[in-house]
Amino acid sequence: MRVFRGIPKLGAQPCVLTIGNFDGVHLGHKALLQRLRERARSLGLPAAVLTFEPLPREFFAPASAPPRLAGIRRKLALLQEAGIDDVYVQRFDARFAALDAQQFIDQILVRGLHTRYLMIGDDFCFGRGRSGNFATLQEAGALRGFQVEAMHTLEVQGERASSSAVREALQKGEIEHATRLLGEPFALEGRVMHGDKIGRTLGFPTANIQLRQPSLPLSGIFAVTVDGGPLQDAIGAASVGVRPTIGDKLALRLEVFVMDFEGDLYHQRLKLSFHHKIRDEAKYDGLDELKAAIRRDCDEVRAFFAAQSSLTR
Repeated sequence: MRVFRGIPKLGAQPCVLTIGNFDGVHLGHKALLQRLRERARSLGLPAAVLTFEPLPREFFAPASAPPRLAGIRRKLALLQEAGIDDVYVQRFDARFAALDAQQFIDQILVRGLHTRYLMIGDDFCFGRGRSGNFATLQEAGALRGFQVEAMHTLEVQGERASSSAVREALQKGEIEHATRLLGEPFALEGRVMHGDKIGRTLGFPTANIQLRQPSLPLSGIFAVTVDGGPLQDAIGAASVGVRPTIGDKLALRLEVFVMDFEGDLYHQRLKLSFHHKIRDEAKYDGLDELKAAIRRDCDEVRAFFAAQSSLTR
């Protein structure tokens, strides 16, 4: 998959295109991307995605923007898994936001990306003030030589698959619900960095995962599987939170205790897949109580995966 930063002034090759944030790449996104890929193959053209960095809501209202389901690196990995050929990452800034619908069509779709076929969600709007919609694109396509198709919303067990629905499920601790909407477990990735090593003194050495985003859509203690470096589907207990037993107003931290593993994970890039929430984060009266709580958490994590394993036999 090729990744382009920005949009060329004059596209060299026609493409089959879709546009969106693709935060989390849930089942609705995956259905659209599969349809895009099929159309691209039938036309003998690359399947292309135009996405944005930062996301539009992060640009217009950074203080109230919801936490992301996936950073840009994770998003690109998911798009590659979906079989996309080209991804254009457009910086969403004041200049780009000022483009009206006609300028967007002329500069981005026609000249910049040489769009031959455009596939969008049925609620897609674009241009300054969200003035453009499906009808606008159909009219422009008839004049400028591209076709437009709207992909209807995908429902999962009667619920609309959307990034908002996934985020709400994660925030409520309904991890299995989020998994159904995503089509796979919610995952976070990052490099293992040195921490304060308190877990080591308690007998539970944790890997401190570097976070690239200021907030996450979930918090608490979780049963996870860990991949990366020497690990493959290793089970672990992950903590997402601010460690209230250790101190006040600490920064958000993602840590994982990998069970039945002894070794050095520093600087390894790990992927944590979230399967089940054990409990909310809590403040304890001292490290002895915290240690006992961690031991109980690990027992629950082992019990969860043991139960899952018995179901698949």
